[in-house]
Order: sequence, then structure tokens, then C-alpha cells
Amino acid sequence: MGFETSDDAAVYRVSKEIALVSTVDFITPPVDDPYWFGQIAAANSLSDIYAMGGKPLTALNLVMFPSKKLDMSILREILRGGSDKVLEAGASLAGGHSVDDNEPKYGLAVTGVVHPERVLINAGARDGDVLILTKPLGTGVLFNACRSKKLLWRDLEEILLEVASLNQKAIEIGLKYKVHACTDITGFGIVGHSLEMARGSGVRISLFYNQLPWYPNALEMYRKGETTGSNVANRKLAEGSFRKTRMLSREQEELLFDPQTSGGLLLSVPAEESDALISELREAGVRTVALVGEVTSANPPEVVVL
Repeated sequence: MGFETSDDAAVYRVSKEIALVSTVDFITPPVDDPYWFGQIAAANSLSDIYAMGGKPLTALNLVMFPSKKLDMSILREILRGGSDKVLEAGASLAGGHSVDDNEPKYGLAVTGVVHPERVLINAGARDGDVLILTKPLGTGVLFNACRSKKLLWRDLEEILLEVASLNQKAIEIGLKYKVHACTDITGFGIVGHSLEMARGSGVRISLFYNQLPWYPNALEMYRKGETTGSNVANRKLAEGSFRKTRMLSREQEELLFDPQTSGGLLLSVPAEESDALISELREAGVRTVALVGEVTSANPPEVVVL
């Protein structure tokens, strides 16, 4: 069996009609509420399957938990949140693995299926494509700000339904169109994942800053001095292949490198199909849909913020 990778997922071709998609992913708590944590972590894990055009079939719990420090009722709520999200995806929870650890961590090892000729990867974007994003950005700084008490829990809670939402509808509708490349926006931020797509495709990706959707309070938290442990690394990752043609404040620029948890899909599609795709996504209830960029030929590949 051969395989190819996109982010941390792999596809194994097993026949002319079917390929297996597998991914392993887990996170430390982005929020203190254990049920929300379980849902967000599960949605984050399932997203890698959707980003490759697949349908999840089975999932295994991956648990690291300080059983001697925290009440086991917390773990039950984490697992309940994850289980509910797996069931929502139409997949089956097939067991799992647990380790006693100093800090709680939770995620899933997910296996799904995809047609071998319809595997989506984060390469293949073409000159003339546009980029469509299906969730807002800014979760990294918001989660940190809630921990440091700069953001009230009630303000964070307002966005959790969208953060924990599956990318299922987005990919099911996207597959009706000519998706040339796809990725989900996670730890590398919008610039980092766009750059992966640009390098994999040998193109320039231009991001329209004013059309990028942000969660409420994200910019304000950077203005209050909050940041994340990944912003510096994400910026360094893009050095030499990232530039901007407009004036941005330091805080506005930091948003471009903000790491996401359970982020949306970034779809590269022909410009002539974008209006129909955006309309259908909105009609299907995808809460945030935005045309955020365009693809042009370039050598070397780069990301430009306009």
C-alpha cells in the first residue's frame, strides 16, 4: 500500500474504489469546561479527515489524564463531549488508550474513507483560483486570554459552538465543486497554512486582510498584551516567503500568525465556481463563509497580504 501525507493525515490506497484516511491528533485543554474541551478536541481531530475529502468511520480515544490530581468526573465529561461529536460525525467510537500524565490531554485517532481519485491535499491550487474559508480566526489568543482573565468566560462561551462545529457540511458541499486544494487552518495560523499550500502548489497566495473573518475580541486581546506560545514560531516559519502590501498595526499582524484549534477549511476553487459554492455553504448553515484570497502563478511561492 502506498501513502501520501497532508498535514498529519495519511491516505492508504487499498482498491480502485476506496482509500483509507487515518490521522492522530490530541490537544491540551483550550477551555476549562471539560465537556466543551472534549467536543473541541474531537472536532479538531476529525477535521483532518474532512480536509482530505474523507468521511470518518471509526475513532479511538487518546487520553492523558492526572488521575491522582483531578476527579474522574472531569474525565467522564471530556469523553462524553468527544463521544457526542464522534456520533454527530456519523462515526463509531471503537475504544481507546489512556496514560496517567501531569496535564490532561485528549484527542482521537480517526480512520475514514475517501475515493482514491478524490483525495484532497494541501497542494494543487491553480492560477485563477480563489480561496474560501469556512470559520473565523483568533481562537489561540482568545483561549489564552480567558486563562489569564483578560477575557470573561461568558465572552468566550459565545464562540464555542462554532469552534466545536464539524467541517462536515463544508466538505460535503465543497466536493460538489472543483476543489483543487484543501487544508484546515490549525496550529500554523492562516499565513502558515496558506504558505504550505503555496509551496505545495508552486503559486503565490494573496490574502485579502479586510475579508478575513475574526472571532469577536481577538484583536482586542492582542491590544491588551495577550499572545500565544506559537506566534513567534509561526512568524519565523514564514520568513522570506511572506510579505504585506498594506499597513497593519502590530496587533493586526499578530492575528495572521494566531494558531487555531478546530479551525475551518481553506478551499482553493476556480473563481467562476466561488459564488455558487459560497451560496450553497451559507444555505446549508455553515455559519461563516468568506472569500479570503486568490491564487496566481509565482516563482518562488509566497504569501502576500493585501
